[in-house]
Amino acid sequence: MTVKTVGLDLAKDVFQVHCVSATGRKIINKKIKRAKLLAFFETLPRCVVGMEACGSAHHWGRELRKLGHDVRLMPAAYVKPYVKHGKT
Repeated sequence: MTVKTVGLDLAKDVFQVHCVSATGRKIINKKIKRAKLLAFFETLPRCVVGMEACGSAHHWGRELRKLGHDVRLMPAAYVKPYVKHGKT
């Protein structure tokens, strides 16, 4: 199966990556360190990458666009329904 959509949760050092196929089936769901994030996306075929718009999202968006991915930034209000639990 090939990855069609990627959800990327940005953080300080460890990012959460969730990859989905064209049929909506979960392919990858793992944590990736900041230093290895671009190497991970270099191995993926071109796909849509969705992430919450924040200070560092624009930087990562530019880097992922250089690799050929279609980056979509979402306002925090649109991301909130996907949150399953708080950080406590």
